[in-house]
Amino acid sequence: MKKYIILLLLPLFLSCEKENFSNNNPYLPNYGFTVNINMNLPQYSSLQFPSNAVYISGAGVGVRGIFVFNTGGNYVAFDAACPNQALSSCSTMTLSGIDAICPCDDVRYSLFSGQAQGMQYPMKQYRVEQLDAVSLRVYN
Repeated sequence: MKKYIILLLLPLFLSCEKENFSNNNPYLPNYGFTVNINMNLPQYSSLQFPSNAVYISGAGVGVRGIFVFNTGGNYVAFDAACPNQALSSCSTMTLSGIDAICPCDDVRYSLFSGQAQGMQYPMKQYRVEQLDAVSLRVYN
């Protein structure tokens, strides 16, 4: 009898994921990348303080670059491409305090959640791993 209980419970344990967020968006392609961030460097030092964000761009970093944000309790990373717009000349968002703004439609997305009121898709989120007190790894 114990063997059957274990066999029934085993799929439950194997199906659990560490992180539970969807990264699918029909407007944005899925690119694999990894970026290491040293917050001792001047361009990233503001990430050591809550409610600060940085924009990281470059070839192979997300679709239109990424925003990395210190929520006060952890770090989150989102793609800088507007999540509810097809890729175009205006679909790279800009930082404005704790929000990212899509210039195509002037919609404000919260960097705490990646959500915007009334919009179908949230910002495309990436995984963030804190390697030590001053190092992060952002990846897809």
